[in-house]
Amino acid sequence: MPDHRGDLWIANTVSDLIQGDVHEHLPLEAIPLDGDVLGLGTTTSIDNGELTFLPNAAGNTTIWKCQASDGGIRALQSGDGSAHFPYVCFSGDAAALKVLVDPAELGFVEGRPLQELVGEAIAQLRSQGRLPEAPIYGLRAGLDWRSLVITVASKLCMGQQRRNTAIASSAASEGTASRSIYQLLQHYRLAEYDPGDPADPIRYLGRSLQWECCGFFDTDPSTGRVTIPAEGAHLHLHGCSVDLRHGGHLHHEHPGTALRAVRRLALYPLQQLHALVSDLAVERLRFEAGAACFSVVNLGAMDVSDVGVAVVVNDRYSGHRYLRLPWLAAGASEHFSVPLDLPAGDHRIEVIADPELRILDTEALQANNRAVLEVQL
Repeated sequence: MPDHRGDLWIANTVSDLIQGDVHEHLPLEAIPLDGDVLGLGTTTSIDNGELTFLPNAAGNTTIWKCQASDGGIRALQSGDGSAHFPYVCFSGDAAALKVLVDPAELGFVEGRPLQELVGEAIAQLRSQGRLPEAPIYGLRAGLDWRSLVITVASKLCMGQQRRNTAIASSAASEGTASRSIYQLLQHYRLAEYDPGDPADPIRYLGRSLQWECCGFFDTDPSTGRVTIPAEGAHLHLHGCSVDLRHGGHLHHEHPGTALRAVRRLALYPLQQLHALVSDLAVERLRFEAGAACFSVVNLGAMDVSDVGVAVVVNDRYSGHRYLRLPWLAAGASEHFSVPLDLPAGDHRIEVIADPELRILDTEALQANNRAVLEVQL
């Protein structure tokens, strides 16, 4: 068996999620949850929510879904209708990588910014030779709060500006979107007392102020891999209250959030980063019995949804045929036979999978999205 203890897999990125509808999904079954698996993500746009990876009593990992409707949580199970993730990142079993930080080493923590504390802990352990250098550090933490604001994705991918617009080509636009992304989500407040302000848009949930958390500290947040692509946005943290009543994205930088104590902190250096991508291909194009016959194959690691397929004859788009695939799982294929009434002569048949470029194929993988056949009748 390969050793994946220092690996992190990233299915899409936070930048992808910000830029618009995401049509690529990783199913729950594709994530091995044996051992200490770190991770976070979001569920589908149909049933949005946040994902938190927490240890369970069996020594493995459970993914909890934090619900946008009420800030509640539930453990995910395969086949329950929300176990496909448009964005998720997860490690292998990282138990052997764990470096425990004595909370006393952090000094005075009450009221201090959490990202600052984590950054200082990483720097201190690195200088002491106790923590290897890594592009991304996973972390688990037991945290107590004076007050905490959480956000939960609510149709995160549905209401954004679409990709292939100015946001995709303008760094300034992307920066604006990344800074405002959390303002668009459902906010909840945990505190000792309800502020009682009817004008406060943040809903009060109660006193659940002890949290178990899992997340990542990216040394290069500009990439938008596991945090928003903004300068200084190193820490992305999800969690659940220890009473298992609430959960979500910890808005640790919100002015309404105040840390009380760090009960436990563990860091995990993740050295090898892997991008999970889609790869659509058109294969076995032929013309027989008056029809264009071909297969659309998903060669990638992620399921895809709402995929278009265009059949274009003689480069005349005015008369092209258009098909749509509601879903194509990773490794699966669909076979088509499209009748074409072609007169005698020479013809050029081109089949294009995803002609609108909705699917996030990398540029290197886009060449096989189309196939061309020259036909003489």
